[in-house]
Amino acid sequence: MTQISTPNPAAAARIRWLAAPSQYAWLVQAIAHPDLVLIDHAHCERKAAGVALQLMFRYPSDAALALALSPLAREELEHFEQVVALLQRRGGALRPLAPPPYGAGLAKAVQRQEPQRLLDSLLVAGLIEARSHERMALLAAHSPEPELRALYAALLASEARHFGLYWVLAEQRWPRPQLVARLEQLASLEASLLAELHPEPRMHS
Repeated sequence: MTQISTPNPAAAARIRWLAAPSQYAWLVQAIAHPDLVLIDHAHCERKAAGVALQLMFRYPSDAALALALSPLAREELEHFEQVVALLQRRGGALRPLAPPPYGAGLAKAVQRQEPQRLLDSLLVAGLIEARSHERMALLAAHSPEPELRALYAALLASEARHFGLYWVLAEQRWPRPQLVARLEQLASLEASLLAELHPEPRMHS
């Protein structure tokens, strides 16, 4: 059985947005089922591209938003292709997976009235990117497989840039006190959705 060193919770605390670090149990579960996590990771990258495109279409008159999110969407799709290629080299294939309650729980918290809807959409997207960054850092440090460590390490910089971009987009449109107050509420919800480990390993479970 592979021995995994216990991750340092303080490392997650340094990541802006997150209210709590991932459980050690998640890392154990993810390392025990690497190909399931890769399949889910591929789906996550595709969904992340979809989120960026959805925001561009929902707010067509916001040129600055579109110019910021267009390259992000392309990069997410490049990551999708990269993860699928690795999965195929390992003899796996992309297939549907039952989603954990994480994404739906965050989506439910997004307010429906504008401009709060845009604010929440940016913050939720940023929270998801921040959690992805944290968990990829854990896998880059603790996975026993060199090719997986290399994959996750290579994606860290872009994941950090993505959640930073969503923060900047929100900060350009709302006063900081309002932004921080809403972020704290959503970050608390995000952490609570991960408090109970999902039975099957997922990138956000």
